[in-house]
Amino acid sequence: MDLLLDTHVFLWWVQAPETLSDRALSVISSSENVIFVSSISILEIAVKQSIGKLTYFIDFDKYISICNFLELPLTAKQAYAVKNLPLHHRDPFDRALIAQVKTTGLTLITRDKILAKYEIPIIEA
Repeated sequence: MDLLLDTHVFLWWVQAPETLSDRALSVISSSENVIFVSSISILEIAVKQSIGKLTYFIDFDKYISICNFLELPLTAKQAYAVKNLPLHHRDPFDRALIAQVKTTGLTLITRDKILAKYEIPIIEA
């Protein structure tokens, strides 16, 4: 299965994996699955760090590699796909992740229940 970690799921994996559901831990840990971290999540983390909303610092690029995760860049097609999403969620980072899921067929691991309104495959974190 190809999976995309929501930003909070990636942070929990790094900082407090016990926060994740048993199902999320299982699928993220399984070597049979391909795990992606979006460049959007790294941007969101950087923005939150720069404004003081997130004080946890780690070399996320290095950590993605150590975990054998893959980086998912945001393509122009995915960025433009945000335009067509209903406004169930106003957070631009989450909307970009939704566009990535819709255009790639990935399954999103998240605890954000609002994202289910977009009718995408989700595993509850």
